[in-house]
Amino acid sequence: MAGKSAPYEELEVGGRVVRISNPDRVYFPARGETKIDLARYYLSVGDGIVRGLRERPCMMHRFPDGVSGEKVHQKRLPRGAPPWVETVRVDFPRYGRHAYELCVTELASVIWATQMSCVEFHPWNSRRADTEKPDEWRIDLDPMPNCAFDRVRQVAGVAKEVLDELGATGWPKTSGGKGLHIYVRIEPRWGFADVRRAAHAFAREVERRADDLVDLTWWRKERDPATVFVDYNQNTRDHTIRSAYSVIGVPEARVSTPIRWAELADVDPRELTIATVPKRYAELGDLHAGIDDAVYSLDELLEWADRDEREGQAPPDEDETG
Repeated sequence: MAGKSAPYEELEVGGRVVRISNPDRVYFPARGETKIDLARYYLSVGDGIVRGLRERPCMMHRFPDGVSGEKVHQKRLPRGAPPWVETVRVDFPRYGRHAYELCVTELASVIWATQMSCVEFHPWNSRRADTEKPDEWRIDLDPMPNCAFDRVRQVAGVAKEVLDELGATGWPKTSGGKGLHIYVRIEPRWGFADVRRAAHAFAREVERRADDLVDLTWWRKERDPATVFVDYNQNTRDHTIRSAYSVIGVPEARVSTPIRWAELADVDPRELTIATVPKRYAELGDLHAGIDDAVYSLDELLEWADRDEREGQAPPDEDETG
């Protein structure tokens, strides 16, 4: 019928066909971008989003009516998945439950998740081979409400200085919000508790060097509102943050985008959206492409953690909330 939008659109993805229903539904009202625009964005950064998610348990943040509507945190794979969409079982001993979460191994699974209204992809920092042994250490530079982005940039520079001295390669990206993330590939030898201890020791060293720019006070309400919190707790079991190239569920359709260290002084996260990142990706490729080849051992950081604990500076219990 004239004037009526198509009920679906089919996309070919790696030899599979994924049907996108309601393709013209507006998901991002700032510029009127639609569900099919979101799917095409993920196609444009295919290798990058799959690299960020590959073999990891993944929580899906779904917005069935677009980002102005209800947000659904989906751990279990939604019903109706085709047989080629893979999963991984994760257990939650405290609650006596388990879930089979999305486990991306190919781009078609990302596009299918988009069809299921997934906007944000939040993977674990461990992989299916051993979900209890992380292979990714995540440095989350989380600005407090009155902290300017320039301060986040400065703290990121200090973090790089410490990483360089440790011999670790950090892979930065925008958070999609007002912060920055830095990922470090690590040997999958330690459990979540030790990775968190190492992350806390690193955060304390950054705090020592960053003058008054960092505040590691655990309780959020007690932190200086103009500082950065280096959130080591993002390395706790079942804590997740957006993957590289994941869209964030805001009207402007911003993207958590890998950057080069040389861009740190000038990058504006507000300019990195599903409208601009595809061209950038076509020109630069995946800036995290080498991450699996730069594997770091946590041994030295765990020695720092032991030292801190002897001095009474152990991280707060992970069951507390800040």
